[in-house]
Amino acid sequence: MLTFAAAVFFLIVTPGPGVLSTAGVGSAFGARPGLRYVTGLFLGNFAVALAVVSGLAAILLAAPVVRTVLFVASTAYLLYLAIRIATAGSRLAFIEAAAPPGIRDGLALQAINPKAYAVNTALFTGFAFLPAAPGWEAAIKLLILNAIWIPIHLAWLWAGVTVRRLDLAPETQRVINIGMAGSMLAVVGLALFSLV
Repeated sequence: MLTFAAAVFFLIVTPGPGVLSTAGVGSAFGARPGLRYVTGLFLGNFAVALAVVSGLAAILLAAPVVRTVLFVASTAYLLYLAIRIATAGSRLAFIEAAAPPGIRDGLALQAINPKAYAVNTALFTGFAFLPAAPGWEAAIKLLILNAIWIPIHLAWLWAGVTVRRLDLAPETQRVINIGMAGSMLAVVGLALFSLV
């Protein structure tokens, strides 16, 4: 069980679309919108975990077309979120004042987030510690996963909100927002590179 908890920690704490976008939303929009966004990420991750445990994810992801559609959708959505974070507070003519991402956005990201499926699949198909009671094992794993997932995402949100609270000059805050968005784009680039 400790090995499972350690795996959860290291798989979730590493930068991916969820934690990077959480920090970005916190930095660009503040704590309250950030909490709404994290709530959506949480609900989405829980749904992905249930899809993995039930086998639904394996059935859907067995089709190469579905995997490709999810990859393209997740890439496009991450680009969209990156633009919203990078342009928060800007007055670019082609972008209206962006409303902060909310619960729906977090849900949408997790539904198409390849890392969410990969992490949950690795965690729920490996690290067996109750082979005679797979239902109990899955339930305990869900509890452990969420007990680690929630504080990690709140810590990333706090980091983003802390940057926002520094009351930096608008130009500096914009550079930070662009940096956060750039980090998300780097994740997209790594994912694209891994396909080559």
